[in-house]
Amino acid sequence: MYIVPIAWMYVVLMMALAEALSPHGSVLGAIVTFTMYGLLPLSIVLYVMGTPARRRARRAAEAAEAAAASAAAPDGGGHAPGETVAAERKEP
Repeated sequence: MYIVPIAWMYVVLMMALAEALSPHGSVLGAIVTFTMYGLLPLSIVLYVMGTPARRRARRAAEAAEAAAASAAAPDGGGHAPGETVAAERKEP
């Protein structure tokens, strides 16, 4: 899955090197090229591609939390069981 972003970063790195080593280029131009053609678009694409995985992880965490809360209380109320109260005895 990550072969395309790695290849794209290689191409952008080569573009930046060509910009930096060109007689008419500059190091600042190479940095701008690397940032605008590489880092910025790639970070946006990877963020968008990772959205379904983050959504699944969030739902799994919520389901695990709900399961842990319902398993903690035998009545399913989500509260921890406390001590029982003894019945009041009447004196004979």
